[in-house]
Amino acid sequence: MHQLSSIHFMSHPRDRFAIVLGTNEIASAVAVRSAWEGFCVALSHDPFPPVIRRGMAFHDALYDDRTEVDGILGLRADSALELLDVFSKAKHVAVTTSQITDLITLRTPEAIVDARMQKHRVTPDLRGVARLAVGLGPNFRVGRNCDVAIETHPAQTGEMLESGETRESDGIARELGGIGKARFLYAPRDGLWRTPLDIGARIFKGVVLGHHEGVPLFAPIDGFLRGIARDGAHAPTNAKLIEIDPRGRAANWTGTDERGRAIAAAAAQAILSAPARRFGFATLSTMAQ
Repeated sequence: MHQLSSIHFMSHPRDRFAIVLGTNEIASAVAVRSAWEGFCVALSHDPFPPVIRRGMAFHDALYDDRTEVDGILGLRADSALELLDVFSKAKHVAVTTSQITDLITLRTPEAIVDARMQKHRVTPDLRGVARLAVGLGPNFRVGRNCDVAIETHPAQTGEMLESGETRESDGIARELGGIGKARFLYAPRDGLWRTPLDIGARIFKGVVLGHHEGVPLFAPIDGFLRGIARDGAHAPTNAKLIEIDPRGRAANWTGTDERGRAIAAAAAQAILSAPARRFGFATLSTMAQ
């Protein structure tokens, strides 16, 4: 089946293929931008860390929920035929539990983008899996585990590196409405998260937002749930479970944000300019036309 599917895929009008590792909001912003650029995109799920900004991500497509980010629809697809069906639809991306080894049987991807944002884990060497390997965030060194790296640190968000390494995570949360780390809640231990709440819920300080391994987590401030791990998710110690947007009427929990769009734009620039840099093909400007 894979062989027949690959032949069909290679003859498809939108035959540029990109794999995005992760289903979080950054991975989803990259998938949106790549879809706009005409790529067939598969987002490969990784369970760590739990996805909390689900209104800004394609993650919930894994549970057959309708997911739309900036006009692009995400559909779950695990078999080759399901993936190819999604790829045949304009303004759609595939969200899958299939891993790289399964996805590359369809076709050698133009690019693989590691957007899992795993700040404290060893990052594998993805070079050679695709024509271009792009790493987002901490733990990437060009020439060691990626071809191009993109900074996600607030001081350099969206900076493209063709040498050197990305900055380590400093543990300082970006401020939103003047509040930084205090708007997050973290898993107190390794275990199961249970909650009756969902993205966008209005909450008030002191309210129980859920239980992690039986431990209640209380809202530290008033606001709206910008992020909350899905009920039943497994979360390791210190993983983010909750994010509260304190901005009142200005609160937002859907679609890509400025940070995600900046990172996605840099990833797109790296991918589109790769043939010019490495193979002497068309320039970024001509490919984008």
